[in-house]
Amino acid sequence: MTYITPLDPQAADATTAATLNAVKAAIGMVPNLYATLAKAPAALNGLLQINQAIGGGALTAKEREIVALATSQANGCGYCLSAHTLLGKNAGLSLAQTYTARAGRGSTPREAAIAACAKAVVDARGHVPVDVLDGFKADGLSEADLLEIIVNVAATTLTNYVNNVARTQIDFPTVDVALAA
Repeated sequence: MTYITPLDPQAADATTAATLNAVKAAIGMVPNLYATLAKAPAALNGLLQINQAIGGGALTAKEREIVALATSQANGCGYCLSAHTLLGKNAGLSLAQTYTARAGRGSTPREAAIAACAKAVVDARGHVPVDVLDGFKADGLSEADLLEIIVNVAATTLTNYVNNVARTQIDFPTVDVALAA
């Protein structure tokens, strides 16, 4: 059962309604996450701004989805796992690769390092041991990559926490939070 209900776009003020209309124009729908965040326009706008900024970074869309999947799995967010499984497929991940990313692994050495790094950041709450960080560098991640991964983890964690608290109704093809053994 939803705890924080999404904002009805008809009840939104003009500025928030315009923001929601821009989301709909960009992606063809207003996901329940965005409609929920619209109850606090600063939260909605903050997420949209950070997503725009990280979208212009060095990580590819596929790599950002790997981070989102690993992070959402670590945070147990069914909404984001469902959304990012679809988005990951759209970015070039196979269904098997989405499960691999969720487990903190990857299909290539770089993808494996990105997924493992995201998982390590969440699991250690940012206190990743230096030897583990050195391992990510040895696997080919630059310091800039590490920072972009952290920012992507932060953005995804924000949405994970919103959805976990709000109990947002999933409006994407649903995936099970549990990984098969």
